[in-house]
Amino acid sequence: MREEHGMKYLKKSASKLILALCLGLTCSTQTIADSLRCGNQLINTEDTLFEVQRKCGEPASKTDLGYREIINPYHHYRAEVRVQQWVYGPWNGMYYYLTFRGDRLFSIKSLRGP
Repeated sequence: MREEHGMKYLKKSASKLILALCLGLTCSTQTIADSLRCGNQLINTEDTLFEVQRKCGEPASKTDLGYREIINPYHHYRAEVRVQQWVYGPWNGMYYYLTFRGDRLFSIKSLRGP
C-alpha cells in the first residue's frame, strides 16, 4: 500500500517537473537561428564576415572573444581561429548576437532587450 502511494507521488512530481521544463523552454526569450533578415537581405550561418557586414551594415558593437582551437575530422588538422561576437539591434526590441569563428558566421542568437 505504501509503495503504491510512493509511486503515485513520484509520477505526480515527475509530470510537474516535465511541465515546468516545457514551459521554461517555450517562455525563454533567447532563440537560436540559422539565418537572420537584415532589411531585404538574408544572412546565414557559414556566411563570411564581409558578406554579413555588406548585408547588415556596421554592428552596434564588436567583441573579441579570443581564440578557439578547431579540429577538422575529415582532413585531420587543427587550427586556431579568432572568435568574435557582433551585436545588432535593437530591431523591434530584439538584439541579435552573431558569433564568428575565423571569418565564418558560426551562430545567430536573439535576445529580447530591456
